[in-house]
Amino acid sequence: MKLVIDIGNTLAKLAVFEQDNIIDYLIEKEINDEKINLFILKYEIKSVIISSVRGNETFKMLKKYKLLHFSSVTPVPFKNCYHTPETLGLDRVAGVVSAMQQFNNSNVLVIDMGTCITFDFITAKKEYLGGGISPGFEMRFKALHHFTGKLPLIEYDKTQNNIIGKSTVSSIISGVYNGVKNEVEGTIQQYISQYPDVKIIVTGGDKKRFDLEPKNRIFADEFLVLKGLNEILNYNDKIK
Repeated sequence: MKLVIDIGNTLAKLAVFEQDNIIDYLIEKEINDEKINLFILKYEIKSVIISSVRGNETFKMLKKYKLLHFSSVTPVPFKNCYHTPETLGLDRVAGVVSAMQQFNNSNVLVIDMGTCITFDFITAKKEYLGGGISPGFEMRFKALHHFTGKLPLIEYDKTQNNIIGKSTVSSIISGVYNGVKNEVEGTIQQYISQYPDVKIIVTGGDKKRFDLEPKNRIFADEFLVLKGLNEILNYNDKIK
């Protein structure tokens, strides 16, 4: 069995894999040696991969396992055409690996609706070309409050989500919600216009808020990054 650890901007996610299947997972805001140990206590873990966007996280209890710290120099099963690979988010790389595994020999667009909204494109020839980054859903509420003198910091309220906002709060909700939805759907259409056969995978905590079009082209996968990290661990085991 393998342990996969993904430490993101907001949450830390852990999963135990048996071959390519997730048999248990844990989501926490913060993790430490004690939490990790309790989570895997009943499993016979053989190897571990850890990925962190916060820096080079170290946990003493992981030293007894075969450990892979995922970084920009870790071998991955695609050609990286990004001009600055050392700045490419590790979660973006893992998402692409998982998408490529699910849709082999296909053009794939990965959309991660998390702290930021990221778009990542890999071709049927397994060439990663890049994508886009924009502020995430919650970040937009915070930005409106932080960079203005009078706009309040609000939390999303579905009951006040109307195209015509009739108060400052509902106007902010309308602007943020429809701004994100139109941005994502518009970007999807741009990719479809260039790559008509493109497959689209959406992941991230905010994906559940949106009913995106075109429905027949979009696949949701909440464990996309974890699956990608597991595949990267498998790949590195094979080439060593």
